Amino acid sequence: MEHALSHATLSELRRPRPYPAVSVLTPTHRREPLNAQDRVRLRNVVAEAKKQLEADPSVTRERRADVGDQLDRALAEVDLTHTEDGLVIFAAPGEHQVWSLARSVPERVVLSDTFLTRNLVSARAAERPFWVLSVSPDRVTLWNGGVDRVVEERRGGFPFARSRENFDAERMERVGDLPSTFRDEGTRHFLRDADTALGRLLRENPRPLYVTGEQAALSLLDEFGGAARHAVHVPHGGLTHATPDAVWQAVRPVLDAQARRDTADVARELDSARGHKTFAAGVDELWQNAREGRVRLLAVEENYRVTVRDDGDHLIPAESGDLDAREDIVDEIVEQCLETGADVRFVPDGALGDAAGMAGVLRY
Repeated sequence: MEHALSHATLSELRRPRPYPAVSVLTPTHRREPLNAQDRVRLRNVVAEAKKQLEADPSVTRERRADVGDQLDRALAEVDLTHTEDGLVIFAAPGEHQVWSLARSVPERVVLSDTFLTRNLVSARAAERPFWVLSVSPDRVTLWNGGVDRVVEERRGGFPFARSRENFDAERMERVGDLPSTFRDEGTRHFLRDADTALGRLLRENPRPLYVTGEQAALSLLDEFGGAARHAVHVPHGGLTHATPDAVWQAVRPVLDAQARRDTADVARELDSARGHKTFAAGVDELWQNAREGRVRLLAVEENYRVTVRDDGDHLIPAESGDLDAREDIVDEIVEQCLETGADVRFVPDGALGDAAGMAGVLRY
């Protein structure tokens, strides 16, 4: 199952496909007892997708068989023991993908000539992905971070590792000889190569960066003035060979502190917008402004969901299952704002007070 959505991957998902490109969405659950229903619900929604394929007269028998087979193969790849809060299956002639999301999605099936990506985009924004670079004299490890975990990322040359005769970084840490190790020309060259590779990665997939290591290593990366110079330092050694959970526990206090600062910054910006008459709140007002590209900053409470329908002039409250109900309007607004260059921030539930779950600062 896929988790990490890069800009290149999103562009590939959005390209037109031969009809039908099928998008299957269903909410999932991380814990018992709610996750007991996930398997049945998933099979039912895939069956509904096949039913729609059968009923569509524009789908040829060959295409129907091909896409049906892709749905079956996707279903077989789903590992419900490692699901998060939402699951998305994409299937088209000759291809399929399965995405696990750390954000709930409405249950739905869509047949089109493109895949439905708005829920992936919103989940990526809510997840606030980040990189962690763990540095030692003999190894540099890259970690891919999300809402509640990090996993090792093996691409772009990472992990970087070297060995040399009579070199024992852990022994040097114990005897206090680590600073001289980082003055060694071989070590400097090794870490500079890793910093260069990091720069390439950040150009392709920019995210906040946290660097862990001994203070001497962090100082050396700053001295290089390269890709790691703007990183947040976490002075914690011994993580290049550590478990993902150990790395997560090391960076979590720093991430929590940053999240609190970000929430306070959002609150200040929204208060200022009220005074300057550039404040907007609620799905109807924000949807109108998002379509016009007027939203500069969008703040969304993490678990805010609302179902609406369009009466022609405004979005009005609706019930799930109503005709023309739009259950993922929040994700639609998030995607539209990101498409027009807005800064989208997810904040803790209740942080927006009377702003009804989401609020924004307008450009004009």
